[in-house]
Amino acid sequence: MTLPVAILAGGLATRLRPATGRIPKSLLDVGGKPFVVHQLEVLRYNGLHDVVLCAGYLGEMIEEVLGDGSRFGVCIRYSYDGPTLLGTGGALKRALPLLGEAFFVMYGDSYLECDYGAVETAFRRAGKLGLMTVFRNRGAWDRSNVEFRNGRIVRYAKGSRSAHMEYIDWGLSVLRREAFSGYPADEPFDLAELYQDLVVRDELAAFEVTRRFYEIGSPEGLAETAAFLRQGVTER
Repeated sequence: MTLPVAILAGGLATRLRPATGRIPKSLLDVGGKPFVVHQLEVLRYNGLHDVVLCAGYLGEMIEEVLGDGSRFGVCIRYSYDGPTLLGTGGALKRALPLLGEAFFVMYGDSYLECDYGAVETAFRRAGKLGLMTVFRNRGAWDRSNVEFRNGRIVRYAKGSRSAHMEYIDWGLSVLRREAFSGYPADEPFDLAELYQDLVVRDELAAFEVTRRFYEIGSPEGLAETAAFLRQGVTER
């Protein structure tokens, strides 16, 4: 059974100001269409049609553009942070009633092409509370933050690095709802905290991808991603 997908699209996108002063990052024009539409196309191509969009800053604008998702071949439901931005972890915790027992997680500024079916299969076989996709980045496209050895995540640290960290959190994960037990509802926390906790408990499996990620979290990333998408260079 194919899992639903949570897209984390609630951030303030301050690094992209002034472009995101009046429009959420997900709706920035990238290669002739809103960035989130590119994401939906990749999901649909991989047979994923059930999407929960975790929205915060200017999230109502995203719902106005996408609606229920039927125009894009998917079904979209929305989970809003409310008056206080909840961070990536808090937003997912709030969205759990819409997501079921297990679900994919991706960031609203990431363009990720891979075999999502293979990722889901690896997650189910692992039998753990979560799975993180990792890429041998070696600091090339962003700061490497994962120590990955013999198929296992040995260490994950978002804000620090060591010489042994050649891999990076690629941006796609799978989580079970039980992973959020013990975390407060409607209070902000970062998803990185949850990942670090799962690593310590040996409850975070890994799936290595070999194709780089693209992102629009910075002006440089936005320009590079736009150029890539204009070329139409995809796995499809």
